[in-house]
Amino acid sequence: MIISPCLSICKTDPITSYCYGCARTNEEKRIWKEKKTTEEWKKNNLSEITKRMSGWQLESFKESYEYKTKNGISLFKKNLIQKK
Repeated sequence: MIISPCLSICKTDPITSYCYGCARTNEEKRIWKEKKTTEEWKKNNLSEITKRMSGWQLESFKESYEYKTKNGISLFKKNLIQKK
């Protein structure tokens, strides 16, 4: 199973229309939630969204996504929970 790239930073860049956290479009987010979406599509989309990122955004995404795949939540969400 491929884990969603959502990092709980759901803000869209008004110029690119990409999410600041995961670099997906709103359409891609919708497709991820559909039951009929294949693992192959998700794998390809993960590759595509990482190509949209660079520098600190890419490094931050990789670190948080890896944490999420191992622990079930993103680093951003973990930090929010710890602050409460």
